[in-house]
Amino acid sequence: MMKKHLNHQDQPKNGFMAQAFEQALEAQALGEVPIGAVIVREGEIISRTGNRTRLLNDPTAHAEILAIRQACDLLKSERLPGCDLYVTLEPCAMCAAAISFARIRRLYYGAADEKGGGVEFGGRFYTQPTCHHAPDTYSGFGETEAQNLLRDFFKQKR
Repeated sequence: MMKKHLNHQDQPKNGFMAQAFEQALEAQALGEVPIGAVIVREGEIISRTGNRTRLLNDPTAHAEILAIRQACDLLKSERLPGCDLYVTLEPCAMCAAAISFARIRRLYYGAADEKGGGVEFGGRFYTQPTCHHAPDTYSGFGETEAQNLLRDFFKQKR
């Protein structure tokens, strides 16, 4: 697995991550954990959403899963080769598996998730022998903003 820590100032990718942050803020406004995701194909956003677990009463309605569902529906395919996913938080193991199964080309994420992550932390899904596809993975995009957004959200909940 290729993993790099990127500079938030990388302008072409920064715009897509900014869209993911907008989705995170929309999720927060709905009372959801503020995580947002967008999927990009050939430089165009083809899906965008945030967490909807509470709204949909669905524990699998993470931003990444919903974005993958939208993109697959749009493209009429269960696979998304040539697509890149931008998400504000390191995907959990469930989402990492869905990213792999969808054959997403590249994964960009903001903050690492030491408690629930499945890429850099936790099960490290893409390093497992049962993983048949590992996207090129880049972390650190808007890391501070993502950490602050989540910290402030959970501080208000306590």
